[in-house]
Amino acid sequence: MRYLRAKLDLPPELRHPMQEWIRETDHIEREELLTWNVLPGRDHEYALFYVVGDQDAYREAVRGVDSISDVTLTTIDDGSFYSYVCQQTREADDAWRMVFADLNLVVMPPIVYDSRARTHMTIVGEAESLSTLVEQLEAGPGLGVEVLELGEFDRRHGTIAGDLTDRQLELVETAAELGYYAVPREASLADVATEVDVARSTASTVLRRAESNVMQALVGN
Repeated sequence: MRYLRAKLDLPPELRHPMQEWIRETDHIEREELLTWNVLPGRDHEYALFYVVGDQDAYREAVRGVDSISDVTLTTIDDGSFYSYVCQQTREADDAWRMVFADLNLVVMPPIVYDSRARTHMTIVGEAESLSTLVEQLEAGPGLGVEVLELGEFDRRHGTIAGDLTDRQLELVETAAELGYYAVPREASLADVATEVDVARSTASTVLRRAESNVMQALVGN
């Protein structure tokens, strides 16, 4: 069994209105589709998202989407929250899902949408089916495809960087380049903060959250 990790830039006609909103604003850093429930024979579905960004702006935007009939937002901390959504199933979503179903492929949650609403996915299945999927996606008009990883599937060895937000990854990369993680340490927290033009306290918080995510992913929590 093989897996494919890919980044997709969907054309406008396939993007959900909330993806389009994320793409056009700077309010959301990251959104993860954690799980979903598509009900057979019904015209609506449920989804649970983890969102990093401005909750008030998100609430205003999601309430303006016609296909979404109900939404519940639950605060995690100052910068993140859960979004539980009930929405009508769109034809574009059905067509998109059939691409994977026809090839007997499984999409592993979470599906991650970055600050540009590009879709980061991990897909599991037979090698031939994964190759066919990439060919079909690359042939799709206006659809950008970047294969990030391809290999034998082993859930124990997931990509740890995938557990970091874009902001966390940026600061971790900067800290590593400056020597913050060197032994002995060659750069201070203030050096990292100056390099990315944020307050020292912000750099500290972002790095601690990134380090926590990496450690939890490493031990499988």
